[in-house]
Amino acid sequence: MRTAIVIPARFASSRLPGKPLLRQTGKYLIQHVYERACQARCVDRVVVATDDPRIIAAVESFGGNVVLTRRDHASGTDRVAEAARSLDAEVIINLQGDEPCVEPDDVDLLTVLLARDPDAEMATLAVPIKRLEDWRDPSRVKVVCDASGRALYFSRSPIPFVRDEQPDFAARPARFLQHLGLYAYRREFLFRLAAEPPAMLEEMEKLEQLRVLAMGYEIQVGIASQASAGVDTLADYEQFVRTYRQGRRLQAA
Repeated sequence: MRTAIVIPARFASSRLPGKPLLRQTGKYLIQHVYERACQARCVDRVVVATDDPRIIAAVESFGGNVVLTRRDHASGTDRVAEAARSLDAEVIINLQGDEPCVEPDDVDLLTVLLARDPDAEMATLAVPIKRLEDWRDPSRVKVVCDASGRALYFSRSPIPFVRDEQPDFAARPARFLQHLGLYAYRREFLFRLAAEPPAMLEEMEKLEQLRVLAMGYEIQVGIASQASAGVDTLADYEQFVRTYRQGRRLQAA
């Protein structure tokens, strides 16, 4: 399947304005994400989708592909859908512009999931939860799947709830999964999803993937190697810079 990665990137982040253009490593943050995406073996094209000319200039400066999108999109999915209309691809992967540590193998896994399950219109990833505090943390989205790996529900609540005992985070296969915000869509389904109004459960939980389940479609969930460290705050970015510099020192040694 011809596959394209679209990286939505906005300048006006509420918690960290100008995030894609942070450059303490000598590279723009958006460049780190772009270069990691290009390492995926199953991907034919990578493109940044943005509404800001400053981000366009930055991406063009390092030789990346970039498209200008409207400013009034309500979500990153809408921005990805607009960019996808100009791409010759059967599968569109939505990779957030603040994931500089994403594993290329995890990106490839998304395409494998859709190839193995022709009834699934969408694929995403999860990792096993290992700590009670993570299971209870509403900022960490949980997902419950059926026996074939299709999502039954996503929630900020601790699911599945364990009524009569303590949750066993060491059990295998893993019973408690944290969802990762990395998505692959079949092309035409992406356009249907973007045209659909928000669902009731989506608005309650503030989880866009619940719109897919409310529409009656199936989401295949794969188990990723690990949760990558995204950049939401300045502290997150500073930690990424430290990790990046340490990796460079080790490579030079």
